[in-house]
Amino acid sequence: MKTNARHVREPLIHLTRRMNVPTWFAWAVRVGAFAISMLVCCLVSCLLSDKVNPGFFFKYLFEGAFGSGMLIMSLLRDTAMYLLLALAVTPCFEMRYWNIGGEGQAMMGALGCALVIVLTTGRLPVWGTIVLSLAAALLLAVLWAVIPALFKAKWNTNETLLTLMFNYIAICLGGFLIKKVAPMGTGILNFESGTLASLIGSDAVKSIVIIATAVVVTVVMFVYQKYSKHGYEISVVGQAPNTARYIGINTRKVIVRTLLLCGLLGGIAGFLLVSVKDASFLSDSTAESTVAGRGFTAVLISWLAHFNPLAMALTSLLVVFITRGANQVGNMARLGNSYAGMMVGIFFFFIIATEFFINFKIRFRSHADAIRGGEETK
Repeated sequence: MKTNARHVREPLIHLTRRMNVPTWFAWAVRVGAFAISMLVCCLVSCLLSDKVNPGFFFKYLFEGAFGSGMLIMSLLRDTAMYLLLALAVTPCFEMRYWNIGGEGQAMMGALGCALVIVLTTGRLPVWGTIVLSLAAALLLAVLWAVIPALFKAKWNTNETLLTLMFNYIAICLGGFLIKKVAPMGTGILNFESGTLASLIGSDAVKSIVIIATAVVVTVVMFVYQKYSKHGYEISVVGQAPNTARYIGINTRKVIVRTLLLCGLLGGIAGFLLVSVKDASFLSDSTAESTVAGRGFTAVLISWLAHFNPLAMALTSLLVVFITRGANQVGNMARLGNSYAGMMVGIFFFFIIATEFFINFKIRFRSHADAIRGGEETK
């Protein structure tokens, strides 16, 4: 009998999934990733400009977010808007329905609000216009969310592509409204009356209204997801759709009902952006538009918080803090308009990477262990 010696090579690196990860370890990794992301942002900034040094970077980073009471209020207001939009997509994600249409649903809410203001200002009392604009915002946002849900429930279409495309249709519809109302204008509709902002007046009070709305919605959504029957059904449909059907849950009904809820939340966000925060409407794909890409960022905020409404508040705050601080650093060092977006991108890169290190363990093998001699008899 002939025997042949054969070396069996095994990988130098092995990945193994961590089981029962302690909460303290997960948060320690996340905090470490945030600290590293700030150091990398500082290093990149120093390389981009001779004006920037670590002291300069961290001074204006914190000054841009917490430099005054007005800036702090503005920070909390923008955090609330991101939080509302993240909550608007969270029930879908927990159900494993990948709704990327938060941007378009909020835009349709803003469009409905702006449309009513244009048609009814001067014809109805201010409160009548406000109530109708809220109703229109909710109606259009719900419609924009439910249409893809019906396609998914009936024909099992790809909800990611459909909701994504609906974003751009919503932007085009908003641009069409502006062209019809003010064809020779600047491309933005400013509202002197017919908005909640015209009654409130004070910027501080407007910020308080938005923050209070976000707090109430966050608490309600936390209770809804964790303790309600509907929240339980969403979780079961997402984790085990076959089990859901076996125990009698109507998955089609759950999908449509959940998207209706998401549309309502998107409509509230769109109404607040037009009637409270800006008292204006601009439909464009740029950062100056009414929704300004917040719906896309909200997807990451929701995912990084693991669909926990309370954790989303912290994630939203970090995103706004970095954006505002980086804007201040960029303005003082004249680094350009895209600088802040790059800093936020670095932050997201490191925070997303933490999920890998939280869930997996990297094991290195020595060279002697990696190459094992084995004999096989043929």
